[in-house]
Amino acid sequence: MQLHSLRRITAIGGGHGLGRVLSTLSFMKHKLVGIVATTDNGGATGLLRESQHCIAWGDIRNCLSQLVEQPLAAEVLNYRFDCTSSLHGHNFGNLLLYTLDQLSARPLDGIQLLSRLLNIDNRILPMSECPTDLIATTADGIQCHGEIRIDKLPAMPRKLSLSGTVKATPEAIRHIQNSQLILLGPGSFMTSVMPPLLVSGIRDALLTTNAKVVFIDNLADESGPAGAMSLADKISFIEKQLGQQIIDLALSNKEEKDLKLPVIGGLESDKDVHYRHNTSNLLAKLQEASKQLLTESA
Repeated sequence: MQLHSLRRITAIGGGHGLGRVLSTLSFMKHKLVGIVATTDNGGATGLLRESQHCIAWGDIRNCLSQLVEQPLAAEVLNYRFDCTSSLHGHNFGNLLLYTLDQLSARPLDGIQLLSRLLNIDNRILPMSECPTDLIATTADGIQCHGEIRIDKLPAMPRKLSLSGTVKATPEAIRHIQNSQLILLGPGSFMTSVMPPLLVSGIRDALLTTNAKVVFIDNLADESGPAGAMSLADKISFIEKQLGQQIIDLALSNKEEKDLKLPVIGGLESDKDVHYRHNTSNLLAKLQEASKQLLTESA
């Protein structure tokens, strides 16, 4: 089945990885939805969260900047104030999203307004509109709070969770339920791919949807304990966190004979950044995955 003929595609993740997937599939327009992690607590996002107790805007801004067609608009969104400014360390796009949130009934309204201003037809949704932090519980039962500390752990934690009561954005649940294809990754496994899956409403929607789920692996091993994980390890970790296997196919250059699901390889990197997927190649592989999965289920 051709991608453009699908009713809806939902891509889940954060950071540069999700933005790359969304830009690759941007021709899907309103039929493409991105559900973005909101647990980042580092850099400019961390500064804003610390002072205003808001959701993490950085990954949402990153996705918007990769979807906008005007290069200058992307530069404006990503502009970072230098040390000569009282706003040193802050990012203009993050501040703009925060400001729109303050003027709106809910964070999603601000995101939609900025999307319209930027002529972005795809829909960007935060995983939750409630501020929350990522928590890792180590094998020794010690809890580590915040993505910055979790990325520095010497070994993979026993489990991941979220702080407080975290409600999924209702639109995110609805889009997952109505999708034919769901994409997870690429990106930092613990801090981009996993956080949305830990929101109970999103997890339940993934467990009950009729959509086929594709895991997109990284081209290069990331730093930190997740970098040492095999493809099978990552899929197993997701299964343990969710209580059920949800992945139907993986895109990965790693060959693992014992993995009990189909794997499509031959992924290529961008000519300028070796760890980012080449968009033309990624589109072809996603088309191959869609044809394989959705033709079989038809």
